[in-house]
Amino acid sequence: MTNLIRLDHTHVLTAFHQYELGSSERLRKGLVDNVCLAIEIHAQLEEEIFYPALRVVADTEMLRKSTPEHDEMRGLISRLRNMPVADPAFDDTFFELMRHVMHHVADEETLLLPAAERLLPDQLSELGAQMTKRRLELAGPRAPELASSMARSMSGGTLVGIGSAMLAGAYLLTRRGPGDRLAAARKRFSRAV
Repeated sequence: MTNLIRLDHTHVLTAFHQYELGSSERLRKGLVDNVCLAIEIHAQLEEEIFYPALRVVADTEMLRKSTPEHDEMRGLISRLRNMPVADPAFDDTFFELMRHVMHHVADEETLLLPAAERLLPDQLSELGAQMTKRRLELAGPRAPELASSMARSMSGGTLVGIGSAMLAGAYLLTRRGPGDRLAAARKRFSRAV
C-alpha cells in the first residue's frame, strides 16, 4: 500500500516538472487536468482506506491535519477547473496547488508512510489490494476525462513517437511466416477476441 501511495506522489510530482509557463494553453490545461484528477482520486483513497487504518494504531496531529490539507487542495482544484487557462491567475493558482501538494507529500513520505510500515506491516498488502480495487471503481467512470487530459498533456513529438510505435507494432503483428511467434500470438489474440 505504501508503494502505491509513493507511486501516486511520483506521478503528480513528475507532472509538476513538465509544467512550463511558455507551453501552449492546450498542454498546460492537459497537465493541470491530469494532476487534478490524480489528486482527487489519491485523496479519496487515502481518506477512505489509508487514514482510517493508520488512525486505529496512531492518531497523530499529522494524520488529523491530512484531510483538511486535502480539502484545501480540492478548493484550488475547483478554482482551476472553473478558470480559463488564459486567466492571469491560472498559473499562480496551479503553483499554489503545487506548493500545497509538495508540502503534503513531504509530510506523508517522511512521517505517515514510515509509521504505517512500522505499525501496520501485516495489513499493508490487504490495504494495497483494497486501494487498487477502489482506484478502479473511482477511475472507471472518469476514463474519458483521464484519456482527454493525458492526450492534451503530451507534446506533439510524444504523440508522433507513440503513433510510430503503434504503427510498428501493427506491422509486426501482421507479419506472417512459418514458426513466426508473432503470428502465433496474433492467432491467440484473435481467438480471445
